[in-house]
Amino acid sequence: MFSALTFNMQNGQPWDEEDPGETDVNLEATWEFLREQDADVIFLQEVERRHEGGRQVEPPPHYAWLKERLSDYDSVFAYPHPNPDEIPFGLGLAIFSRTPLRAFRRVDLAPAELSFDFQGVTRKPSHRLLIGAETVIAEHAVTLFNTHLQAYFMLAAASSDAHRGQRDRVEQVLRETSGPLLMGGDFNSAPGESLVAQFGDAGFSTCQNSEVTWRREPFVLDHLFHNPAFRSAGCRVIPTLASDHHAVRADFEFVQ
Repeated sequence: MFSALTFNMQNGQPWDEEDPGETDVNLEATWEFLREQDADVIFLQEVERRHEGGRQVEPPPHYAWLKERLSDYDSVFAYPHPNPDEIPFGLGLAIFSRTPLRAFRRVDLAPAELSFDFQGVTRKPSHRLLIGAETVIAEHAVTLFNTHLQAYFMLAAASSDAHRGQRDRVEQVLRETSGPLLMGGDFNSAPGESLVAQFGDAGFSTCQNSEVTWRREPFVLDHLFHNPAFRSAGCRVIPTLASDHHAVRADFEFVQ
């Protein structure tokens, strides 16, 4: 049995109920929360801060800070393609694993062709990303994927059902990958959208789809998906003030 955690860390900005807008970055709170969970595999989304004009800081400072402190984990990180028209929120994906990672890969997830207004400025959706790596857990070869899809429900009343390109590309990669596979992420699927059913048709179950994982709206955005090679032996949503998202943590055991 091993444990996995998926967490949109909102680029290290803690949640303030009195002022849910901008708050100062507090990576200490992120790190303390991750250490408390003590998961064997950690999927992180929105690791870094997005900057106006699409600028991406190298080396990624938040990832470097966490990597130094989570020194008993192996890890990988990637930025998506830069977008000068993106909203300056969070970006960047990381996977941390107590077992060594190999065969890193990144899959570009192209955005839909649409525009929207944000604070009086015309914006366009960004490329998103699926990152993956292989590891060995209890003598089983395991593929790990992490992703953060576009929140189309926030853009001019659109939906991921109407703009399925990113979802469909992820599904394609899942179907093409053999063996035990675990995927964490922020899937930004609003209530009524069919993402969970779509991945279910591809043979992947989420460990929970009923408890809210986002503080700003009563949505289940964050998931741990697994194929039939695993059995979920306990899954829970963990509230935290270290982000505007709650984390999802599960224990898994191999079926064979």
